[in-house]
Amino acid sequence: MKTIGYIIQKEFRQIFRNKAMLPIIFIMPLFQLIILSNAATFDVKNIKFSYIDHDHSAMSRALIEKFNTSSYFNVITDFPSAALANSAMLSGEVDVILEIPQHFERDLAKDKYAPLGITINAIDGAAAGIENVYISQIIQGFNRNIRPELMQQGQASNLMKSINTIPLFWYNETLNYKTFMVPGILVLLVTMITLFLSGMNIVREKEIGTLEQINVTPIKKSQFIIGKLFPFWVIGLALLSVGLIIAKLIFDVPMLGSLVLMYGYTSVYILVILGIGLFISNFTDTQQQAMFISWFFIVIFILMSGLFTPIESMPKWAQTITDFNPIKYFVQVMRMVMLKGSSLTDIMPQLLKTLAFAVIMNGLAVWSYRKTS
Repeated sequence: MKTIGYIIQKEFRQIFRNKAMLPIIFIMPLFQLIILSNAATFDVKNIKFSYIDHDHSAMSRALIEKFNTSSYFNVITDFPSAALANSAMLSGEVDVILEIPQHFERDLAKDKYAPLGITINAIDGAAAGIENVYISQIIQGFNRNIRPELMQQGQASNLMKSINTIPLFWYNETLNYKTFMVPGILVLLVTMITLFLSGMNIVREKEIGTLEQINVTPIKKSQFIIGKLFPFWVIGLALLSVGLIIAKLIFDVPMLGSLVLMYGYTSVYILVILGIGLFISNFTDTQQQAMFISWFFIVIFILMSGLFTPIESMPKWAQTITDFNPIKYFVQVMRMVMLKGSSLTDIMPQLLKTLAFAVIMNGLAVWSYRKTS
């Protein structure tokens, strides 16, 4: 144990002596968590909205005002014809065109039906789908509001009775996207920092020639590996602590579950990442090689973790591959514990799989490490 303790002391001194590494460990993750959590959102705002009003009635003006007061739409201008509006969309000046037909108010009062034309720029299909939802919600709200007016005019005798739904949102009552994204971004930062640092640390020893000196000492391979990786295990938990503080103070993310459970699972998960970093470093000779290989795998793991896109929407073969992605389980556990208040029993499947990954990856890393004496 004394030997391991000396190696750990040496590693911490080496880390804090490296002035270029300190900002990477402590400063960059804070900025990344704050910036990415605000930037990585599926909310679509400042939608450039335009309209063609052929009716010029009180009803048409009321409908346009609904869009004008919405926080999602920015009403740019109106157009006298569809040709001019289409030309503006072609040049990128507008994103949505609402066309109100002639006799809109009369048809609505007489026939209880009045079609509207909606044209949406769908180059970005995901954004277009969200914009369509926003538009539908505003029109449905407008439709509900005009019913009393039609009834006062004696025009609503044949109106169908509407079915009202009362939604109940669990775990994220305000539908705040940051509540969903912050735990995932925190997973991303803990993973990237610990993987890159552990992968490049041993390679750096190779580059400066100190690894050969250590290899000829009586230090055992297990002692060397534990002493090398333990500091980064501590740094990973420290990053989690700082991230949780920022998530609560800045983004007000709820933390309904046990902090002890979060730290316990993270402790096992970091062992997986450290094992991957050590395994990569055993087959690379320069820090650049270690960085590129680590980045190659981390991008695949992140995109297939369910962090940004639902795993259920992926093809079947991709869903099968995600079963071997440790980041997937960390994202699930963080969201379950923080937002749902899940217990140890709830996350037991993810914990057992992560523990198996930790044993396999560290076993491969230790096996592939060559120490000559």
